[in-house]
Amino acid sequence: MPTTLPAPFDRLRLPVIGSPLFIVSGPELVIAQCKAGIVGSFPALNARPSGMLDEWLHRITEELAEHNRDNPDRPAAPFAVNQIVHKSNNRLDEDMAVCAKWAVPMVITSLGAREDVFAAVKGWGGITLHDVINDRFARKAIEKGATGLIPVAAGAGGHAGTLSPFAMMQEIRTWFDGLVALSGSIAHGRSVLAAQAMGADFAYIGSPWIATKEANADQRYKDAIVEAKADGIVYSNLFTGVHGNYLRSSIEAAGMDPDNLPVSDPSAMNFGSGGNTEAKAWKDIWGSGQGVGMVTAVDTVAERVDALHAQYQAAKEELAAKVL
Repeated sequence: MPTTLPAPFDRLRLPVIGSPLFIVSGPELVIAQCKAGIVGSFPALNARPSGMLDEWLHRITEELAEHNRDNPDRPAAPFAVNQIVHKSNNRLDEDMAVCAKWAVPMVITSLGAREDVFAAVKGWGGITLHDVINDRFARKAIEKGATGLIPVAAGAGGHAGTLSPFAMMQEIRTWFDGLVALSGSIAHGRSVLAAQAMGADFAYIGSPWIATKEANADQRYKDAIVEAKADGIVYSNLFTGVHGNYLRSSIEAAGMDPDNLPVSDPSAMNFGSGGNTEAKAWKDIWGSGQGVGMVTAVDTVAERVDALHAQYQAAKEELAAKVL
């Protein structure tokens, strides 16, 4: 495993990537995350219409550069853009060209591993991390040129797998020593440290950012995250054709029975309209991971990162006193 992170990712306050959240992640959230010292990211598809992506990247780049000029002792973390590499995403080529224009430092790829996408990012000096739910997909991504991996373990919000994070990290680290960001129910500084102990370079955190003041989320969604616990999360592929975790309360509010959801046809995957049902995924049916029990209030991003940092430091001290 790398002992140090490559520049500019070696200047993080915490080894954390704020995962891209459909609809929720916008410039305000990303900029706040980066200024707080963690990698902020957003799905390219959040910038609608497509021409908006260039405006978003211009704003993010300029505001972070201004922050760095004003705070040379506390530079912002780099940012990332998520690309859905699936045939239903007819914006991919156009959005990749915009990412190339702004030399996006990190591109997170999901739902498809393409050699040309990985090569393009490498060509402008960026790195790629690819979402995977098992070791087979991990090997394919690295063979096709991904810089690193995001094992999406059981309990992760949104699209997720069912494997234990221990199992995934153990298998991947038997053959891969590159960058890894572990995803799945991470919402506490102690869990960030645990991810590192398992061999990850980053913790990949999503759901806690929904309940922040900078998030582009309905206030009801933010409140639902605060109120939810792990047993309030439902795993289903009904809404997009890909299995994912969603808030039980939002499914009930849409008039459906969370315990008796039909199974969707995976061939009907749809990421352009937002879902396969009248109640659209992400807009009406709210994604969430099982770690939401740690979210007890709607805070600013800075406050949440401060809390994670304090928890992380305390966990290191506690662990140092326990290990033999």
